[in-house]
Amino acid sequence: MFQVRIHGRGGQGVVTAAEMLSVAAFLEGRHAQAFPSFGSERTGAPVVAFCRIDDREIRVREPVVAPDALIVQDPTLFHQVDVFQGLSPDGYVLVNSGRSFAELGLADVAGRFRPERMLTVPASDLAMRHIGRPLPNAVLLGGFAAFAGLVHLDSVEAAIRDRFSGRLAEANVAAARAAHAYVTEEMREPARC
Repeated sequence: MFQVRIHGRGGQGVVTAAEMLSVAAFLEGRHAQAFPSFGSERTGAPVVAFCRIDDREIRVREPVVAPDALIVQDPTLFHQVDVFQGLSPDGYVLVNSGRSFAELGLADVAGRFRPERMLTVPASDLAMRHIGRPLPNAVLLGGFAAFAGLVHLDSVEAAIRDRFSGRLAEANVAAARAAHAYVTEEMREPARC
C-alpha cells in the first residue's frame, strides 16, 4: 500500500487534491481511499488530507502516520507543523515553492532524505498562469504523477475533469500538464537540496 499525506491550508483544495489522486488511481484499476483531517475548519487554518492506493482492497481507516509521500501545498507550514513526521528516509516530498529546500531553511531536514526524492515546484505560480488563482492542488498532482510515478498524467487529467467542468477543468488540466513537464525537466537535473 502506498500512502500519501497532503498538507496545506483551508481554501487551497487539500481535500480535493486527495480525492482527485484517489480517483486517478481508481481509474487505473487500483483501490484507493481519500479522507481529510481538520483542525479548525476555516480558511487559512492547517489542513491535512490522506490518500491510500493499493492493488488490493484497503481496510484500514486511520490517518496516515507513516506516509510514503508528502505533498506540501503551503511551505509556510514547515515552521508551524511537523510535516515530515513519520516519513521514511526513502519517502517522496513534493513542495509548492519556487525555492530550494536550502532557501526554505530546510537543508538540515532535507539531508535526512534521498535528494532525488525531494523536489519543489512553483505550483502557485503555474496555477496563476493557467487558472488565474493561486490554487496549487491540481497542479501538484500533475507534478506528483511525474515525480513518484504512482499514477499517470492522463488519469490525473481525467480526475480533474471528473471534479471540475468546462473552462475551469481545462485550465486545471493545463496547469497540471505544466507541472508534469516542469518536474520531468527538474528530474533530469542534479538534486537541488
